[in-house]
Amino acid sequence: MSTPVELPVAVDGAKSRKTAHEANKLSKRLHRQVGQAIADFNMIEAGDKVMVCVSGGKDSYALLDILLGLQRRAPAAFEIVAVNLDQKQPGFPADVLPDYLRSRGVAFHIEQQDTYSVVRRLIPQGQTMCSLCSRLRRGILYRVASELGATKIALGHHRDDIVVTLLMNMFFGSRMKGMPPKLVSDDGRHVVIRPLAYVAELDLARWAAHRRFPIIPCSLCGNQDNLQREQIKQMIHEWERLYPGRIDNMLHAMGNIVASHLMDRRLYPFSTLKANGQPDVGGDRAFDVDDVSAPPPDQKVQSDN
Repeated sequence: MSTPVELPVAVDGAKSRKTAHEANKLSKRLHRQVGQAIADFNMIEAGDKVMVCVSGGKDSYALLDILLGLQRRAPAAFEIVAVNLDQKQPGFPADVLPDYLRSRGVAFHIEQQDTYSVVRRLIPQGQTMCSLCSRLRRGILYRVASELGATKIALGHHRDDIVVTLLMNMFFGSRMKGMPPKLVSDDGRHVVIRPLAYVAELDLARWAAHRRFPIIPCSLCGNQDNLQREQIKQMIHEWERLYPGRIDNMLHAMGNIVASHLMDRRLYPFSTLKANGQPDVGGDRAFDVDDVSAPPPDQKVQSDN
């Protein structure tokens, strides 16, 4: 009888090396994109205490994971404290996050507030709960940030969230308003940052699978079907499938505003605009084909290794 060939082992070995290579590329891309966003918008400064809001979803796990990686090699020292709001949802596994955070050696605080009952009581069955839930959660997190002495509040919104928010406001609010990577909180006391602003959701899903984060599903908004936000997200992902690069282009457009070619009279003096006999390179060339080009190199977010 002939000796069996060890081909399956070789194939498995090659597959393992390929998986490790892809994971390494993804890690470099994520850390580079988050580092770039932090630098572009001056999100984190020396001596900051960054409160990372961790919900138990893939995005906030990835945010914490990447910030911990950047913290180890950052030129300026900053602190990280992870905060979870336990909203008392039925069946919520209260031990999962504390166990994970202890395993990472990160300082953390679990805030327990029964917002679940409040939302269920005030929102009729079948209606979207996200708005009220967000307001309640935001107020609690601002208070916790003050109590912990946090100088920055880091949220896990990513590139796709930012683009979807722009389209939501356009389609349903009749305004050009997105989700900024950095802002002052509505109480004027905190700076909120979104370090994942340049990161694609698909990459976060891949990273979560690679890192095997203990995902905790949300039983509030997470179980509502056909939300408008989800429909728009599906729409932009279909655009991306048909025309790769469209989501990045929409994100870049938010940082490349030409006020003279929109319609906001508060941003541009249309009412007093007059011809002065001087050439205007940005005049009526707005719709010329050769004027539609990629964003300048300093605005381009790289997505390769």
